[in-house]
Amino acid sequence: MTELLDRARVFADEVLFPAATQVDRTGEIPASHWEQIAALGLYGLAAPSADGGPGVDLPVLFDVLEAMAGGCLATAFTWEQHHGVVLGMVNTTNLTLRDRYLADLVAGRVRGGVAFAGVIPDPPRMQARRGDGGWLITGDAPFVSGWGIIDILQMSAGDVDTADVIAAIVPATEQPGITRVEPQPLVAADATRTVSLRVDDLFVPDEHIASQVPRAQFMANQVIGVRINGTLPIGLVRRCVRLLDQAGATDAAERLGLECDEVRGQLDAGLADPPSLNAARATAAQLAVRAGAALVVAGGGPSLRRDHPAQRLAREAVFTLVAASRAQVKRALLEDLSSR
Repeated sequence: MTELLDRARVFADEVLFPAATQVDRTGEIPASHWEQIAALGLYGLAAPSADGGPGVDLPVLFDVLEAMAGGCLATAFTWEQHHGVVLGMVNTTNLTLRDRYLADLVAGRVRGGVAFAGVIPDPPRMQARRGDGGWLITGDAPFVSGWGIIDILQMSAGDVDTADVIAAIVPATEQPGITRVEPQPLVAADATRTVSLRVDDLFVPDEHIASQVPRAQFMANQVIGVRINGTLPIGLVRRCVRLLDQAGATDAAERLGLECDEVRGQLDAGLADPPSLNAARATAAQLAVRAGAALVVAGGGPSLRRDHPAQRLAREAVFTLVAASRAQVKRALLEDLSSR
């Protein structure tokens, strides 16, 4: 597992980070990034060894995700969501669907994304009802990343009759039932090609349903998602710390590095205590904003140039304040940011 992590770190340092400013400027992630991620075996990162993945433990998984986020946030954010589909196929009882997609997802021959934000609110913004031989899904998915990059989308919706959460696998393309695809221009990580989707009676046959679980179970499973999202700000902080050290701001780098290690420990501990996990996720985002600001200050005037990594990292830190967040994280951030 150390070898896998080493490969990911080298890739992040030697490929992702040098290209990140260009990716940010153009809004385009090179196709070669996805090809190299597949060649490194990182598309199957979340899969157990029995299903063709590396079978990494959680600490290694988090380390890899942090390294990738510190290399290029747009690439990492798009790729990270692929693993939600991998886990969906690993755990599905729909063996036909599993056999159709899992091996290709693990190998990176098929790229996946997720649309579950619409089912988080109660009542959900994305709803499903039974139809003849399948489900009809209606509602809004406000932020779906990877449109035009990914091949399939795992779309979650709340059953209007039972409140169960349905996970459906649909092609990530315009089709009957998807009535609006609206690009969302982002201040950072715009290369994720994030869109909002409106669906009206999108029909998904039973053979494309990955799971149907009680809402309480679905929400409980979101804990690991919050922890994974915490790798984004931590990855940015670690990159800022390295750049601060290289710029000669060694004291600032040391202080932020120690604080980063402390927050990382809080995130890990939060897996067993969801309320503290949300607080740690908020703290991590704030730390990323501070680290990005410190890097801009250390760089001086050149940091304001659009081709300077400091301003990009500072904007990406702001991105982590709200991207893939939860209501509890938002409340904690608003309280902390508005307090003296």
